[in-house]
Amino acid sequence: MAVTAPSSATLPSAAASRTGAAAVTALLLLLVAGLALVDIAQGTAAVGASEVWKAFTGQADPADASVVVASRLPRMTAGLLVGAVLGLAGAALQAVSRNVLASPDTLSVNAGSYLALGLVSASGLSLPLLASSGVAFAGGLAAAAVVLGLSGLGAGTVRLVLAGSALTLGLTAVTEGLLLLFPRETEGLYTWNQGSISQNGFDGVLQMAPIALLGLVGLLLVSRKVDALALGDDAARGLGVPVRTTRVTAVALAALLSAAAVTLAGPIGFVGLCAPALVRPLVRRFRAYSRARAALPIAGLAGAALVLGSDVLLRAVIPADTAVAVPTGVVTSLVGAVFLIVMATRVRDTAGAAAVDKLRIRSRAVFLTTTTVLVVGLVGVMIAAVLLGDSKLLLGDVMNWAQGNAGRTVSFVLDTRVPRVLAALLAGAALALAGTLVQAVTRNPLAEPATLGVSGGAAFGAVLLVTSVPLAGSWGVAGAAFAGAAVSSLIVFGLAARGGFQQNRLVLVGFGVATGSAALISLLIVLTDPFNATKALTWLSGSTYGRTMPDVLPLAAVLAVGVAAAFARRTELDLVSLDEDTPRLLGLSLGRGRLGFLALSVLLSATAVAAAGTIGFVGLVAPHAARALVGRQHARVVPVAVLLGAVLVCMADLLGRTVIAPAQLGAGLMTAVIGTPYFLYLLVRSRRQS
Repeated sequence: MAVTAPSSATLPSAAASRTGAAAVTALLLLLVAGLALVDIAQGTAAVGASEVWKAFTGQADPADASVVVASRLPRMTAGLLVGAVLGLAGAALQAVSRNVLASPDTLSVNAGSYLALGLVSASGLSLPLLASSGVAFAGGLAAAAVVLGLSGLGAGTVRLVLAGSALTLGLTAVTEGLLLLFPRETEGLYTWNQGSISQNGFDGVLQMAPIALLGLVGLLLVSRKVDALALGDDAARGLGVPVRTTRVTAVALAALLSAAAVTLAGPIGFVGLCAPALVRPLVRRFRAYSRARAALPIAGLAGAALVLGSDVLLRAVIPADTAVAVPTGVVTSLVGAVFLIVMATRVRDTAGAAAVDKLRIRSRAVFLTTTTVLVVGLVGVMIAAVLLGDSKLLLGDVMNWAQGNAGRTVSFVLDTRVPRVLAALLAGAALALAGTLVQAVTRNPLAEPATLGVSGGAAFGAVLLVTSVPLAGSWGVAGAAFAGAAVSSLIVFGLAARGGFQQNRLVLVGFGVATGSAALISLLIVLTDPFNATKALTWLSGSTYGRTMPDVLPLAAVLAVGVAAAFARRTELDLVSLDEDTPRLLGLSLGRGRLGFLALSVLLSATAVAAAGTIGFVGLVAPHAARALVGRQHARVVPVAVLLGAVLVCMADLLGRTVIAPAQLGAGLMTAVIGTPYFLYLLVRSRRQS
């Protein structure tokens, strides 16, 4: 939250400002107190407001008093503490970065803490709470340092969020891989990652309270220097403020506060983003709040109100016995996703346009050579994928199976393995083609189905069907995935079209939709039974496990149509990818063509997600690599990108099945590990060029 003071002409008098600020502070305190009282009265046990009052006055039944003291009071206190420290952390990060979208979530602090704790859990170590907080602090601080280093402080509101969101995707993918590899050691870690303030006694709150107090005191001590940063780096240096030291100190203190919250309740999403935004109008209205020393505590109060309000709302809307299983962080993540989308449509993208590939002209010989090498590579990867796995086969076994002469064991292995290989190949090709179409239409090299939220919407639709109708067939899952992808794409492309498909902002809206979809998916997984939850988690990792030929048929049909349409409209793709004016001058209907290509990309993404789960970054990497290899003509880019996508996902699936056999990792986890660094590299390159 940039705490720049308004001009003196618009400021009220100092006395009026102090009076108004005191009144607002009192109202916030009353709101938080009221929410706290309501939160204490909510729960599964039949202990209402009167029983709570009797427990406070010592007149309650011992059983009722035990419920209040051992469960509800700790829950309420944890909500207060977690909300306050996240609000403080978000306000501090926004102040030192002069970026209204900076928060522990968008700077990947929570994802870094999640990975650090996941590594400790997977190793089998059992750490006390304070030691766990130290591990979370180290992981969160390291992630924040990477994001700030890549994006550059003050280099652009959107760029910082793009870097943080991409790193979050990669770190979360690694952590989810640990959950699948070490299910016993990491039991409960997924639910914990959704963020819940439920506590069993006051031990955790009492241990984290000193850390929170230390962070608050530290931020108040550097608040004057933080105020100077709002004037600009040069002005702050002129006032004798050590700019770099102040930023590092404030970020470290914010990471410490976030680590305390993560250790106590898991990642409670987007409180650090929304709380400072809620008090920002007060900063502009009351001069008393224009200084960080006053603005930081008010952001803490707003954060406490957000967390407690979310918990109260959750328990008021959902039956008490069900609400116990739903983490509070799911509600705050949904609120934060909506807030992120709204902010994305309003903030000015100071980062400039994303880097656009330079026009490259490659000879026909280069194209033919590249295509030949890729075809040979694809055949080699496909053969290796069919032969290798938990059971190794020979080419002769495959030939006998194809002729119907194989033994029972070989037939069983190939009947299950061949559909997996085909699903990986076709899903990679479909996602690569979808990414090619989206990047051409939006002229945005950072766009692809996963970063635009289309894959997330498709995943939500499919998971909704998988968890509610476990026996649903492949065509039903494909239809549900398409419905989810269609809704998410309407939101993303509809909002982006109003702003002229501005490049980075389009991706930011997509990240907001993806975040909301992820929160809804988490809600479904938490509420469903353990069998369906494990099935959904495995499917979400981008696994081709259990795929059959009927699962592959919808994807094969859609991919064939997509390739034919893209090749037939290759000239129009070339023109649309240039600029807004050229297609119109040549008599092309830009709006109709753009809508058709986007609809085709949504259909490709949905069927790929239905067949192989969520696989990210393929639609980003494959088109970029194709343009680098054969130039920008889509008659060449389309086949090369399709081949690259197929090779990439098939290779990822093969590695996931064989490297740590008999354990397996989904192809989506492998591609996320590959794609995240590449996405960050593109951000750095675009920053240098702009």
